[in-house]
Amino acid sequence: MTEDAIYQNRLLVALYDVLNPAGQDTEFYLLMAQDAQSVLDIGCGTGLLTAALAQQGKDITGIDPAAEMLSVARKRLFGDRVHWQQGTAESARLDQTFDLVIMTGHVFQVFLDDEAARATLAKAFALLKPGGRLIFESRNPLQKPWLNWTPDQTRKTVMLDDIGAVTVEHDLQWVKGDQVHFHTRHYFPGEDAPVTSQSTLRFSTRAEIEALLTGCGFAPIIWLGDWQGQPATNTGAELIAIATRPAS
Repeated sequence: MTEDAIYQNRLLVALYDVLNPAGQDTEFYLLMAQDAQSVLDIGCGTGLLTAALAQQGKDITGIDPAAEMLSVARKRLFGDRVHWQQGTAESARLDQTFDLVIMTGHVFQVFLDDEAARATLAKAFALLKPGGRLIFESRNPLQKPWLNWTPDQTRKTVMLDDIGAVTVEHDLQWVKGDQVHFHTRHYFPGEDAPVTSQSTLRFSTRAEIEALLTGCGFAPIIWLGDWQGQPATNTGAELIAIATRPAS
């Protein structure tokens, strides 16, 4: 088993978009980007949203550390209008600043300690124009969504072109402090054993995320709790941060 193999294995990358199609979150970010001319997508993955922003005529840059994910992204319709880079926000070679920086798909949760999170947030701040915004989301830890990450509750079967029916399930392994570790098993037709990936996510509280953002210089910070734009609450599933780099 390989750590986060879903981002490196060609079969699992092909499956990624089937399991994560465009949804309410996609529409939310497209709406948030309406007034932005230049956009940076950190952790762009297979580029579903990135290419959609390119279709709207944005000056868009997508960064992701996974070569296989970017291989899919580059082949998308309008993918030739995107500036793609393999790497992280810290390693990116960029000679411009942006109106908007986004991190979607709960990318923020892969930063497993304050140092890693702070480094990315600080780089986002540096890459924003004065008055520009950073927008990202993290699952609300007060709702403990990992309790539902069992095979029986997460198992689903999807169809993959040229392969057939693939069954996928999550299996919670452990919870240590604010970190949650789980396995994802993928059962492909004709295979005796599943392809298993391992993932660890960090579940930070709103106060913890806000402290990191404030420490990097962001103000004000607006919090939403769902993709319809309702304010964040203790009972909401999401913590959606809209953080502004001050205009002066």
